[in-house]
Amino acid sequence: MAKLKFNENVCNTCPTADCLVKCQYMKFDRSEAHDEMMKIVRGEDSRVLHDCVTCYACEEYCPRGAHPYYLISERREEKAIYTAPRPITNQWINMTQMQGKPMIGAVSDKALSCCFIPALGELGSGEIFKDVASAMVLGAEFMCPAVHTHFARMSVVKERLPKVVNNFVKLGVKEVICLHDECYGTYTSIAPAYGIDVPFKPVYYMDFLLKRLNELKNQIKPLNIKAAYQRPCSNRLIPNKHHLVKEILHLIGVELPDRKYQDGNALCCGEMLRAVAGYKVANDIQQSNIQDMLEVGTDYCVFNCPACQTSLSEKVSKRGLKPVHIIDLCKMAIGENKKEVGGDE
Repeated sequence: MAKLKFNENVCNTCPTADCLVKCQYMKFDRSEAHDEMMKIVRGEDSRVLHDCVTCYACEEYCPRGAHPYYLISERREEKAIYTAPRPITNQWINMTQMQGKPMIGAVSDKALSCCFIPALGELGSGEIFKDVASAMVLGAEFMCPAVHTHFARMSVVKERLPKVVNNFVKLGVKEVICLHDECYGTYTSIAPAYGIDVPFKPVYYMDFLLKRLNELKNQIKPLNIKAAYQRPCSNRLIPNKHHLVKEILHLIGVELPDRKYQDGNALCCGEMLRAVAGYKVANDIQQSNIQDMLEVGTDYCVFNCPACQTSLSEKVSKRGLKPVHIIDLCKMAIGENKKEVGGDE
């Protein structure tokens, strides 16, 4: 089974301990953060192993690429410090088990991956995706297993990820366009961290979106709206791609006002935290996040991750914000999806 490639000396000599100092859910000074991280490195108990809410952010905060989140998840599993009741953990393991019933389109050298999320199929349609929509694949056989890190089940990730990669290889693809943020993060962060070879080129869907929007630039009608962006936990695995959100939204006429909980300080959608940290933590996070969106005068809440959208759509709607996926906004800007945006049909 794959093993995390971890260099203990990278943490031992770290001058900042930013992985824990910057954590929004646990409080440490620099000295304590370094000490607690070194306990984890040595395989000792640490309050981090009991209190981490699995937001992924330490992967971004670490200035040295040492993969602290993966190590924390490994140590939790080794010590059976699980993050959720066993029935919930097992439910996730069982319902994402490969069943041999994937949906596979007309795949050639490219595949459009919908992970195991049917809603992504509708998003991956229309003019923007016209050349790749028929190459859609969907099913547990093509699902990135990163969700199991939330439950400290790295063994499931290590068992399933090579199988998922191999299922794509069997299709003969050279490129996999990942409609799920977490899939791209899995292939470009988790896989190399564990020495798992990915012989095809993962393509982040926002790179694809930006390219297509530039090709369709003459069709774009600026939406002239203000929005808040809900950054998903999985985007912490690929912080080098975060800039694409602003570039895409600027291109289609969407203003992102500065707010407290954005960029590196973004808060989770809260729903996965409900399982691992409790209802109060999740509710407090969601309320703080939505209030922050309202205070800067936004009208829309823009989503990247379908799970975040499912978790927060009703809640933001009740507060007067319109929930929308970033792909749907792009479709609106080129005249698809005849919904009310900025007062116009």
